[in-house]
Amino acid sequence: MLKLNTSKCKVLSVGRSLYKTYTYDLEQDHQTTSLERAESIWDFSVLVDKRLSYSEHMQDKINKAYAMLGVIKRNFKYLKTSSFILLYKNMVRSHLDYCNSVWSQYRKGDTEDIEKVQKKATKLIPELKRMNYIDRLKKNCQLPTLHYRRIRGGMIETYKIVSGKYDSMAAPMIPGSYSYITTGHDLR
Repeated sequence: MLKLNTSKCKVLSVGRSLYKTYTYDLEQDHQTTSLERAESIWDFSVLVDKRLSYSEHMQDKINKAYAMLGVIKRNFKYLKTSSFILLYKNMVRSHLDYCNSVWSQYRKGDTEDIEKVQKKATKLIPELKRMNYIDRLKKNCQLPTLHYRRIRGGMIETYKIVSGKYDSMAAPMIPGSYSYITTGHDLR
């Protein structure tokens, strides 16, 4: 039997109105332990809160991205555009893109906060400092906005699901995959 460390187990109730407060007990070795209630929990490096707003998670990712920008700024005084793009994509944007299909923002303020990171990053290139943001991205860096990347990624995933592009062994319960259809889940 699997033994759990009850000090590491927590309860997270998700919903808009959480008026009822339930207690959850874990019985192990004939001992009952009440589990601690949490406001937010880290799960696969995503901070999930009780309202599923992901605001805390986004702020954490934004802070990490700014920290990486600081590393780039301190260590690379004169950046060429090609060098900057390599450093930015690997050290900064990777934090902003990690698991974004789970926490992708829907509020305008959240979108602007995340986009500010890329705006500040593109100003690190000396010859682009005086240009406006869209010109820095499109003409010189050939980078899309982060909002556009998320929309495009969502559209690609939707296409894969609808057209059955997923491997049946990797994603057996996705509608359109071969095993989903052969197990009788097809609704056609």
